[in-house]
Amino acid sequence: MDALMNANAGIGGSGGNGILVPQTNDTAGTTGVDDPKQDLNQVINSIQKTLGLIHQLYLTVSSFNAGSQLPLLQRLNALVMELDNMAKLSDKCNIQVPMEVFNLIDDGKNPDEFTRDVINSCIAKNQITKGKTDTFKSLRKHLLDKLEQAFPDGVESYREIRAASAAEMKRLAQAQSTLPNGDVKVKPEF
Repeated sequence: MDALMNANAGIGGSGGNGILVPQTNDTAGTTGVDDPKQDLNQVINSIQKTLGLIHQLYLTVSSFNAGSQLPLLQRLNALVMELDNMAKLSDKCNIQVPMEVFNLIDDGKNPDEFTRDVINSCIAKNQITKGKTDTFKSLRKHLLDKLEQAFPDGVESYREIRAASAAEMKRLAQAQSTLPNGDVKVKPEF
């Protein structure tokens, strides 16, 4: 039986009697380019592997007998190695998590509630800002109507100046969006 486990240990994967033998990390040979998504995926894979190892360890401990001491030690070693690997991989990831998310998790709540609350707060602030903008537009229109009744010539010259100014601003904005080689910057659509 030990010979079978040792033979499987060289291959990697599952050993005899459901023993999980640690595999080498295939991400060690990647290029030197740091891709944040790839780094995050490696950490996620390491977390999933760690959870699998913890489950295997739980199964071994829950049905522990004298003969399962070697598999228990192997699984403990595999868990320690994967936790070390996870710590090394996590050093490459720069992810900032708000403390409110940790507090929600500590309170036994779903962290998606934080995201929902932030989005709802943004929507509420956006509606308030939109209301203020609409109010100022309405005030401007009302003032222009009253000024046009009192000073029709002055308002007409104001509108001409404003149209010329708007055209100039548009021309400047287009000139700023032109690259040195003559191409035009295109604003990405999200």
